[in-house]
Amino acid sequence: MAATRTIELRTEIPGPRSRAIAEREKRAIARPLLVHLGIFAERAENATITDVDGNVFVDFAGGVGVVNAGHAHPRIVEAVVEQAARFLHTDFTVVPYEPAVSLAERLCALAPISGETRAAFFNAGTEAVENAVKLARLHTGRAAVIAFEGAFHGRTLLSMTMTSKVHPYKTGMGPYAPEVYRAPYPDEYRGPSAAEALVRLERLFETHVAPEDVAAIVIEPQLGEGGFVPASRAYMEGLRAICDRYAIVLVADEVQTGFGRTGRMFAMEHFGVEPDLMTVAKSIAAGLPLSGVIGRAEIMDGAHAGAIGGTYIGNPVAQAAALAVLDVFEEEDLVARGVAVGSRIRERMLDWQRRWPAIGDVRGLGAMLAIELVTDPETKEPAPELARAVIDAALQRGLILLKAGVHGNCIRVLCPLTIEDAVLDEALEVWEEALAAVLR
Repeated sequence: MAATRTIELRTEIPGPRSRAIAEREKRAIARPLLVHLGIFAERAENATITDVDGNVFVDFAGGVGVVNAGHAHPRIVEAVVEQAARFLHTDFTVVPYEPAVSLAERLCALAPISGETRAAFFNAGTEAVENAVKLARLHTGRAAVIAFEGAFHGRTLLSMTMTSKVHPYKTGMGPYAPEVYRAPYPDEYRGPSAAEALVRLERLFETHVAPEDVAAIVIEPQLGEGGFVPASRAYMEGLRAICDRYAIVLVADEVQTGFGRTGRMFAMEHFGVEPDLMTVAKSIAAGLPLSGVIGRAEIMDGAHAGAIGGTYIGNPVAQAAALAVLDVFEEEDLVARGVAVGSRIRERMLDWQRRWPAIGDVRGLGAMLAIELVTDPETKEPAPELARAVIDAALQRGLILLKAGVHGNCIRVLCPLTIEDAVLDEALEVWEEALAAVLR
């Protein structure tokens, strides 16, 4: 008996209703936001999205890594509805509420940071990054920040400055925030090696900024937008030693790597290295706006009253969702599920790499995986046009994929960790069909 299929395509892609809404969109929504797929969502459940034409897609984008616990998980929806019926907003710094305290307690207990810790909540990942830098500056009395090549930290001024991809994020946006410096990220495929990257970081202290002027080094344990490049234990150990030597605050940006995506609750656990501060967002609240900074108490408590904050920080409905997300992680063991999902996907990707030389690299931690497409495996020349063609071919077959990388030549996986095995296998078959159609 044939296996039941999840993907269901009733119209051409995009369908007539999606095309009609797209025409309205052009007259109502600012043009810079019109960079998405041509389908419009009607509803979503676990690992699928159904568009307004009734077409059902498997979602490997996951709202750009936001729905690790799945779309519309009943436990999370129930928590949201219950809190919304109580109250929507008071401003925590005016009239506080218990969900914020409960969430802070649970996240501090989970964070891979020893000793006494504190948490502060915001709305988006970019806010968390900017506030982590504020806290580091106030703690150290220094101004400079070091970020990395290939980094993505957000689109507000400081985090955009720290981001290392000019188009589209920085084009025409200058002048940028001052006192931000750039170090090379270790890259096993393209270089530099971990040892070389550490040497070049030390060189930065001689040629660009004195270490005694650096407040923070902010690093993604695995690059997100930069192409899903993971750091190594050797590099993280070396980076931690440098920060200790010069009393620099080490900030781990876990906005995309957090909440089970890499096969650990937080990616820094892979390296046995503790950050001083850690930023979280995306899958923290299953799609509601929420972010946070978790860190050592002496840094978090050292800022003066009012130094961080905002009207909507730690919205109670989003925090109710976040508490339910943590319940789901515990009850369904989603960290272990991330390991299993990642193993299944990696096995298929490595098979594809053996079959198609255009797949230059397969990489990532846990279920945070990507393939990198090249025109030549020897020269490693990026092939963004192949990545775009595969993504388009997959969409026509019912699979939603996202690209990544400084050159736009990587295809990444951010599917819900709750995805069923049969749905995962179906999606990988469709991806393989798209690769075959483009790379044959």
